[in-house]
Amino acid sequence: MNLQTLALAFLAAAAIGGVAWVFLYPVLSGERKAEGRRASVAKAEPVAVRQNQRDARSRREQIEGSLKELEARHQKSSKVTLAARLTRAGLNWEPRKFMIVSGILGAIAFALAMLAGGGPLAAIGLAFAAGFGLPRWTLSFLKKRRETAFLRALPDAVDVIVRGIKAGLPLFESIKVVAADSPEPLKSEFLAIIETQAIGMPLGEACGRLFERMPVPEANFFGIVIAIQQKSGGNLSEALGNLSKVLRDRKKMAEKIQAMSMEAKASAGIIGSLPPIVMLLVYLTTPGYISLLWTHPTGQLMLVGCVIWMSIGIMVMKKMINFDF
Repeated sequence: MNLQTLALAFLAAAAIGGVAWVFLYPVLSGERKAEGRRASVAKAEPVAVRQNQRDARSRREQIEGSLKELEARHQKSSKVTLAARLTRAGLNWEPRKFMIVSGILGAIAFALAMLAGGGPLAAIGLAFAAGFGLPRWTLSFLKKRRETAFLRALPDAVDVIVRGIKAGLPLFESIKVVAADSPEPLKSEFLAIIETQAIGMPLGEACGRLFERMPVPEANFFGIVIAIQQKSGGNLSEALGNLSKVLRDRKKMAEKIQAMSMEAKASAGIIGSLPPIVMLLVYLTTPGYISLLWTHPTGQLMLVGCVIWMSIGIMVMKKMINFDF
């Protein structure tokens, strides 16, 4: 037997062995059965995974839709009317009554300025400040004080709702408990939710309108959580428990920011109060020296300019030391 025949026989044996390894070994070793079992398991898993992904996607779409609806409603009501400002300040006045009171204050300030010997320009400026600036500053002060009282009581109210839901009470009944036992202004706001829902409005939308009467982020969070839960379902007690934790963390952050910014606020208050205090002391010592500011036309113009510049400086300092979070 020559060398060529041996090489051909070796190649043929190698080819037959390779074919046998490819086709017979998986059957004999059980790998094909194992692959079949893995395939059967793998076929069932994507179905469940796809179903879970579909459910998660549907819930996410519902949440996004609810957030878009709330954002669109807030954008439509971005222009605050005088009636809404009075409601947010906790006043039951009609806008007409507020305008009448503002006009009376302006007229009184104008008359006092003229009787004190001030010129028409100073009297008009004082009347504008008393008739336009003072009432609106009062509204802002009352609104801020009401919002602070609301935020102070809201986390405890959410905890009461969570405990009521865990005890088996419906959400509406838990809100009734909060409305009955909470201090003002939380009591009146939750009573408004109950009254709005009683006339046929869905509870989620009624809670969402809380932000229109109390424009703070915490009220918006509460309305969003209730609205999303009403539309897409879920564990409401867990969601409200997380909301309560967020509200308390935001309260701690606000107190920390207030403590850290007190030095800057004190400096701004001292700087802003120095010019009026100096004017008062000069008037008490030498009235004729400073009275030119409101008796001479040039002095009146200088006084108006100083008031404008001081107001701009105070607003800039206020902007620098106020933090949004």
